Amino acid sequence: MAKEKILIIEDDKNISKLIKYNLEKEGFDCSACFDGEEGLKTLAGCSFDLIILDIMLPGMDGLEVCRRVKHNKELSAIPVIMLTAKGEEVDRVVGFELGADDYMVKPFSPRELVLRIKAILKRAVNPRPETSGEAISLGRIKVDISRHKVTVGKKEVELTPMEFDLLVTLMSRKGRVQSRDRLLEDVWDISSDVTTRTVDTHIKRLREKLGEEGKFIETVRGFGYRFKE
Repeated sequence: MAKEKILIIEDDKNISKLIKYNLEKEGFDCSACFDGEEGLKTLAGCSFDLIILDIMLPGMDGLEVCRRVKHNKELSAIPVIMLTAKGEEVDRVVGFELGADDYMVKPFSPRELVLRIKAILKRAVNPRPETSGEAISLGRIKVDISRHKVTVGKKEVELTPMEFDLLVTLMSRKGRVQSRDRLLEDVWDISSDVTTRTVDTHIKRLREKLGEEGKFIETVRGFGYRFKE
């Protein structure tokens, strides 16, 4: 069985070596780049299953790299975990709004990073039992779970793995209110330092991508969200 390939884009060579060592110990195939331009060139020449991306890079910063990845149809489905020394909530929100799937603040535990990577990759190949059917269809939104494809009317909508999982979770529980904490537990899969604002930013981006149909994701003030029946 082929090893899952991970690209590390981190300018601090000591941190890059630490990440690479721990991931290779877990059986991953890792490549490392030290600036954004190099990272984009590497992505263009080889396929990867996940990107670990530092925000504070020389030249092109990680936020711009993330933006370009998520606007490239050939790369947009690759999950991105962002690393940064910045811990302010605004930095997290910007990263998530650009399409990042997860966020870790330095210094971080290599073991926790490994757990988060495994959780993200697991979602792509092993959907939860309640979302493992062939398709869900509500209104003009159609989700082909086995093909990881979402269409609104006749238009296909490009979603990140996290956005896809969030949409399927809400649609499969239509009419039932889901608290932010419940969504963090069920969609993000592991206990971590992400905040409930994380859910809000993903919901905002999901609504935008669904266009007019985004109105079916209702906000229940003071509690969470539900997909309207």
